[in-house]
Amino acid sequence: MWANKVPGILAATCWDLFTARLAREHVGANVLTLGGKVIGSALALEMVKVWLETPFAGGRHQRRTDKILEVEEKYSRK
Repeated sequence: MWANKVPGILAATCWDLFTARLAREHVGANVLTLGGKVIGSALALEMVKVWLETPFAGGRHQRRTDKILEVEEKYSRK
């Protein structure tokens, strides 16, 4: 949660390959967070690989990301 307090950061907590892919593809997450006590090292490495190789899809997903960034901008000016 702390990472998302930093302007420009879109951090996503992921717990499997599916959520790692969707975090990048649908939200454009630029920070991947993993629970060290709940995800084994082999799965974590696979997740990082999938996350790094997945591009942001843009399109209809861009609107969602833009809304997140608008809220960030609005409240970071204070």
